Amino acid sequence: MKQVHFSLLLIITVAISLSACNKSTLPYTQDGNWVYRGDFDTTARSESISFVIGDSAYVGMGVDANFIRYNDLWSFDPVTYNWSQLATCPGAARSSAVGFAVNGEGYIATGYDGYNMLGDCWQYDPTSNSWTQKASFGGSSRYDAVAFSVGAYGYVGTGYDGSYRKDFFKYDPSSDTWTPSVTYAGHTRTAAIAFVYNDSAYIVTGNSSGSPVTDFWRFDPNLDAADQWRQLRQITNFSPDTYDDNYTTIARSNGVGFVMLNTKSDGGGDRAYITTGINGSLYTWTWAYNFATDLWVPKTPMERGGRQGSVGFSVQNRGFVSLGLSGTTTVSETDEWHPDEVYNQQD
Repeated sequence: MKQVHFSLLLIITVAISLSACNKSTLPYTQDGNWVYRGDFDTTARSESISFVIGDSAYVGMGVDANFIRYNDLWSFDPVTYNWSQLATCPGAARSSAVGFAVNGEGYIATGYDGYNMLGDCWQYDPTSNSWTQKASFGGSSRYDAVAFSVGAYGYVGTGYDGSYRKDFFKYDPSSDTWTPSVTYAGHTRTAAIAFVYNDSAYIVTGNSSGSPVTDFWRFDPNLDAADQWRQLRQITNFSPDTYDDNYTTIARSNGVGFVMLNTKSDGGGDRAYITTGINGSLYTWTWAYNFATDLWVPKTPMERGGRQGSVGFSVQNRGFVSLGLSGTTTVSETDEWHPDEVYNQQD
């Protein structure tokens, strides 16, 4: 009988231990896991561009620790974690440009070459591994803008052209034309984060005249012009309610974001994640955005230290962060985000 009692006690103890480690009870510092996936295969840098076509991510341009700018392009394989060098863009080497993909082709536009703000636009064809110059960006030359694609169009807006901007322009690849798009009613900003979910784009974070901005906007081009931009909840402790009382480390500039579907933690569902960036100090803070509730939850901070000017992307429904600047040191490592795992510092 003693053995039976002991076995029953052991079962109960294990059950209690497993319950204590349920995702809903984990502290945010153990809620999600960062896994190192190797280094970028060439010079470490920051302020690069990225876009995703099919099952590959593409990363290029940027500036290194010696202020040398690049016009190269690399593809990242999320299965082997290998980087492959592709054709070099004929345009000027640049940093702080934007990248987006439409109909299986990638685009880069705007940026800074160390002397001039840029407004040219280039198309990358992954089938022929070649570049073609396209119509220049429809707005003023600028850097630190954001870009995204929804449907058959690309969009570029915000950034800095000598002033902080909030205008947007739509690019139609079929006619190679740029036209003004509806501009949101919120703050001007630079170095913001954009991500796309269910045919809508989201613009969050950024800096305006030296201060972080906290308004958050959703863009749906399928609605009437007056309704295309909708303001979401602020990303700071703005309301009299308690849901945003701990919104103290979401606002930032020069961070990254990506989207992952069908996650299991925090009740499960589709999430956007933002991480890295700067707001007085370099950030490691990682937050998850719930599209269904318009609420944010803190997650395990970026493991390998604060940085800004990284690239973030999701490919095959997996989120990655690569490159960046930590103080005066450029970094080259690539990390994968596992939102439903407990943090393991050995990874």
